[in-house]
Amino acid sequence: MGIWAPPRLLELAGQSLLRNEALSVTALEELPTELFPPLFTAAFAGRHNEILKAMVQAWPFPCLPLGALMKEHQPRLETFQAALDGLDVLLAQEIRSRWWKLQVLDLHRNVGPKQPWAPVEVLIDLCLKEGTPDQSLTYLLKKVKQRRGLLQLCCQKLKIFAMPMHNIKKILKMVQLESVQDLEVNCMWKLATLGRFAPHLGQMGSLRRLLLSHIHLTPQAPPGKEEYCELYLDSISFLEGRLDQVLRCLKMPLETLSITNCLISESDLMHLSRCLSISQLKDLGLNGVNLTSMSSRPLQVLIERASATLQDLDLDECGIMDSQFSALLPALRCCSQLTTFSFCGNPISMAVLESLLHHMVGLSKLSHVLHREVILNEREEGQEEEVSQHLDKLNQWMMKRQYLRGLEHKAKQNFWEFPSCLSS
Repeated sequence: MGIWAPPRLLELAGQSLLRNEALSVTALEELPTELFPPLFTAAFAGRHNEILKAMVQAWPFPCLPLGALMKEHQPRLETFQAALDGLDVLLAQEIRSRWWKLQVLDLHRNVGPKQPWAPVEVLIDLCLKEGTPDQSLTYLLKKVKQRRGLLQLCCQKLKIFAMPMHNIKKILKMVQLESVQDLEVNCMWKLATLGRFAPHLGQMGSLRRLLLSHIHLTPQAPPGKEEYCELYLDSISFLEGRLDQVLRCLKMPLETLSITNCLISESDLMHLSRCLSISQLKDLGLNGVNLTSMSSRPLQVLIERASATLQDLDLDECGIMDSQFSALLPALRCCSQLTTFSFCGNPISMAVLESLLHHMVGLSKLSHVLHREVILNEREEGQEEEVSQHLDKLNQWMMKRQYLRGLEHKAKQNFWEFPSCLSS
């Protein structure tokens, strides 16, 4: 029979504080440094979320090894959110307190010695794959985006499995790519798709290991069949006023055109809308191209000319205003082959969003409308609930369309499947 060991005074003090949350929060300023780790561990394991939130703000060490605690105690989502909310309060301070010590939030499950640096860094290994998104990662990415520049997501090991390219790009925008040392890409990609990923790969200056799996060549077009080309322009500083020179170099029709984070002029967009190579365009992306001060006419003509073949349209973070977006709706309605339309991060009002819903009804192949980051106009601040209802309505409409399309596909399969007794 073992000998019972009475709890130490340190443990008793911690237990007493956890029983009185209000006292714990007010006592943190006077709490001895050596009491923080055991009290934080106990609060984390016991899901004392308010104490946890306050302790993150008062953490007296440069590094908080939250990942090791998550591995040991398997917390609920609310506990993890409480820790991030505490960090959020810390970052919201305009003037840093002299008591602010925390510089690194470590989410690695195996903790080793870390060298702290500012701003606050979150260390994590990422595995990106299609399916239900991890709620903890979703919440973390939301905080990183809200505190852009103050909260940095650093990832040493990055694995990418089957996931749409636009989702990969959205996540990697929030990752400090120079921190990636080990990269695995296990996707059924064509070389052209790898080309779209290449700009991100070029930013991984610390990369030591690279594994590319299932990348395959596109079969060469047979004699007599027309060939197409793909053009990707990412973060090119000298493109403004020179896009027409780039377009003149094209020898084949464009199938994919992606212009990302580039400054272009209205005349550039006009040249693009008149270009002979865009009549069979399937994939058009203008992600991060500022269109706020431009006329909507060139983009409208561009979409109209490609409407018979356009399948994927990405207008994320273009600064498109209500009047511009409304002018584009008739052109969008003509895109009979459109399957994916993304317009996140544009200041679109509820009225225009509802108008979009009506214009999209006739597009039978549309299966993905990405909109969750729509920015409210100033006059709509405080109406988040109404906006959420409109977005939910759009989601329900999309889900209904996908369900009906699935039934239609199943009905066609059943129609062509003969009973086995008739096949003999």
